[in-house]
Amino acid sequence: MKTVKPDNENFFERVYAIVRQIPEGKVTSYGAIAKALGTARSARMVGWAMNASHTLEDVPAHRVVNRKGLLSGKHHFDGTNLMQQLLENEGIKVIDNQIIDFDKHFWEPVF
Repeated sequence: MKTVKPDNENFFERVYAIVRQIPEGKVTSYGAIAKALGTARSARMVGWAMNASHTLEDVPAHRVVNRKGLLSGKHHFDGTNLMQQLLENEGIKVIDNQIIDFDKHFWEPVF
């Protein structure tokens, strides 16, 4: 059986379309985005898309965290605490790279 690899460019654009919908003050996870796209086992590829998104001003990458609410992508932002600062500016409290009240701030994407 031959494995079909997704078209990365198209996949990345589909990821960005979901990320653009995340409301201010909310976050979602790589896995939740993958699930919404119908590719539940591709959370890592969603992460690659987010890593490539930092040149796109209209993609709020800071609103995508890991499944436990950790700021796992923070090292891709300029400055030591930029991801945390952006989230805190939206009313999301972060301590030790962990979103406080993660369930309260979690947004489930629907695509």
